[in-house]
Amino acid sequence: METEHIPEPDAGDSPATRPGLGRGTLLLMSVATGLSVAGNYFAQPLLDVIGRDLHLSASTAALVVTVAQVGYGLGLLLLVPLGDLLERRRLAVTLTAATAVFLTVTASAPNAALLLTGTALTGLASVAAQVVVPYAATLAAPAERGRTVGTVMTGLLLGILLARTAAGLLAELGGWRTVYWVNAALMLLMAVLLRLRLPALRTTVGLRYPALLRSTLALFRQEPVLRWRGALGALTFAGFSVLWTALAFLMSGPSYGWQESAIGLLGLVGAAGSLSASVAGRLADRGLAHRVTGAAAFLLLGSWGLLALGGAGGAWSLAALLAGVIILDLSAQAVHISNQHLVYAVRPESRNRLNSAYMTSYFVGGAVGSALTSVVWGAAGWYGVCVLGAVLAAVVVALWVLERMRRRAAGGGRKGRATAADVPAPSLTSTR
Repeated sequence: METEHIPEPDAGDSPATRPGLGRGTLLLMSVATGLSVAGNYFAQPLLDVIGRDLHLSASTAALVVTVAQVGYGLGLLLLVPLGDLLERRRLAVTLTAATAVFLTVTASAPNAALLLTGTALTGLASVAAQVVVPYAATLAAPAERGRTVGTVMTGLLLGILLARTAAGLLAELGGWRTVYWVNAALMLLMAVLLRLRLPALRTTVGLRYPALLRSTLALFRQEPVLRWRGALGALTFAGFSVLWTALAFLMSGPSYGWQESAIGLLGLVGAAGSLSASVAGRLADRGLAHRVTGAAAFLLLGSWGLLALGGAGGAWSLAALLAGVIILDLSAQAVHISNQHLVYAVRPESRNRLNSAYMTSYFVGGAVGSALTSVVWGAAGWYGVCVLGAVLAAVVVALWVLERMRRRAAGGGRKGRATAADVPAPSLTSTR
């Protein structure tokens, strides 16, 4: 019978022996992650205006979104594991500064080639966000690790959800290039502040880069928690992507007839759901991560019923739709935070590789969800999309039940669960 790897507590790992994570630094890390990922989503509401300005066909303009996703996926696989090999502050600062540089390439692009190059490289470097999240988890006191990850992830999720709204507003003020120039300036500021505020942190794993990448893939074979939680994360983010891919089609269609600027404001509604990340983290700190996952999985399934009611148009349908969006986003983030809490507890010396493996699964799930949505929307419209989302959510519920049964069979409770208090931190050197 396979067992979970649970590290022994380290007697030297206490709040008194680590630099810790103050509120100001935590807020800075949260903002930095949000700004890092936002650059990958600015183009979505701007494709039409970018295409007209650079004389691009619709298919070429659509590649902007695709290459951003490809760049981000490569960054997850190739760059995030470096956090277990290199000094993390330097890696985070370097990737943040590189994101600023690549955003300027996009902002000044005179043609499709430079636009796509800048977008792909921005996506690649923007995985700085996924270096900062396990960085924050390591700096936090063990009893506050879930809350810390939840706070940083709130910033990241707000960056994803509000990027479309910010892009529309800035583009109206100064054109589409203004969006990227402003983000580049903010990312440069973040690089400076991260360098000044973060303590140096290094984990020594004794591996060269090729072996590091191989060990990242090997973690799927070695760690049951990563496999189960990777599957839960992939399916949950697939459902999240199903909603946000199809929502613009519904709102611009005959049921509602909204303009693009109004549709972009739906990101503000989704942002309300992202606030659950901090609550989920606090509950995880109390040893309730598995229960949070279960409750969120059932809410996720129920949200699709409300979303289906929102397809008819009219005031009541709109109210049901908005409620469904909030509940789905809240549930998806609760599953994600509880997943990260449990995955990070498996091997503290390998947190960046664990994050790389988990987030790659998560990202692949989102990409598959978006691809399925385009097919289902064309064949069955909004109600077909809601069936797709409900099926994905039902599988999430089923997997949670199976995981719970497996844990009980393996002994359950403390024997099969790693909590934040069980996790030692790698050595920290404060060189502010």
